[in-house]
Amino acid sequence: MPSTTPDNQVHWFRNSSPYINAHRGRTFVVMLSGELLDGPRLPTLVHDLALLNSLGIKLVLVHGARPQISARLAESGIESTFEQHMRITDSAALNGVMAAVGALRLKLEGLFSMGLANSPMYNAGIRLISGNFVIAKPVGVRNGFDYQHTGEVRRIEVDAIRQQLSNGNVVLLSPLGCSPTGELFNVNAEEVASTAAIALGADKLILMGNDLRLADSNGDMVRELSPQQAGKLLADDQLQDNGVDRQLTAACHAASNGVGRAHLIDANDDGALLKELFTRDGCGTLVTRETYETLRGARIDDVGGILELIEPLEADGTLVRRSRELLENEIQRFAIIERDGMVIACAALYPFPDDKTGELACVAVHPGYRKGERGAQLLAYVERRAKEQGLTSLFVLTTLTAHWFQQQGFELAGVEALPGARKSLYNWQRNSKVFVKIL
Repeated sequence: MPSTTPDNQVHWFRNSSPYINAHRGRTFVVMLSGELLDGPRLPTLVHDLALLNSLGIKLVLVHGARPQISARLAESGIESTFEQHMRITDSAALNGVMAAVGALRLKLEGLFSMGLANSPMYNAGIRLISGNFVIAKPVGVRNGFDYQHTGEVRRIEVDAIRQQLSNGNVVLLSPLGCSPTGELFNVNAEEVASTAAIALGADKLILMGNDLRLADSNGDMVRELSPQQAGKLLADDQLQDNGVDRQLTAACHAASNGVGRAHLIDANDDGALLKELFTRDGCGTLVTRETYETLRGARIDDVGGILELIEPLEADGTLVRRSRELLENEIQRFAIIERDGMVIACAALYPFPDDKTGELACVAVHPGYRKGERGAQLLAYVERRAKEQGLTSLFVLTTLTAHWFQQQGFELAGVEALPGARKSLYNWQRNSKVFVKIL
């Protein structure tokens, strides 16, 4: 009998379809480190890039050349001098830079031209376009050092690049920039990549290299970072000297200046680019400007944020009014969800240990964040706290949100279900409905 269970390839392909739809028509800037360009995985990676192109993704490639330049200069007997992690490029060294960059450009053009019948790029017909898209300016003299032909990016020729992308071509940018005076400058490839991603309004900046793995103090891969967290890592200067610092700096710069997501990917993992882009968990490190949320117990400095959150609900009668003084005295009862320093949701637990029950109170979610199940997250957090205190049930009093509490497993009960101490405080004029949930 034929199997009705899809094999791994079919399962993966089916689950990749949401990402295929999401990425179509998007602009990705992909940087390939110089070390990667001399590695054995480059041809396979080119196949994967060709696949992205065939799926309608607009690709701008940036290639590094640091090891190749060093090798060229060594062959010519020219000693490389670095200051502030930048190579000082004199006239003799510039010739070596041009030779190394030119050779890599031709190598990539050759790989993107593959089209044998037994090749993954059969009938691909990709055009890899390079040109004077990077405009540079000299670094100049800094701290007494004349950097000569070492430059930095002045601007990216955005319109020219977009025209090529609209024609279905892949654009290649090299770590060489030209100036309005006709000079050439050796520029940092990571800077080219991040600046191009920002200027083009790219949806992603993808930085790939050999052993490009960002790990924490336990050796575990760091899966997600905010630009602020990335900046702190760089400031602590605890990263390995394998290019991660340069790549992370570029990712941080891009994510802080309008690029939605920046990815650091270890190219030694076969198919890493596809895994990162077309699976839920990915395989690299994501740097994103999207703010993070934290669910935690409230502190005294959260009082202002909670008051601001609950004030509109108090005004329309959804919540009972609480003074700042009362809230300060009861702050230990509260849990909040904080988003980038803003309190966007809160809830409180008032235990009645003698009756082994507790009151769920002051449940509030900011109007702009009511579609993300944050109320349910807070409820789960309060339930855990209640169980830790030995409580076996929760009750809630509500006038306007009865249906939501029923959806969360609460059942309608009468005022008689309240513990004695709470029953004596029941406001008959408010006439709240009482709901109970067994934990």
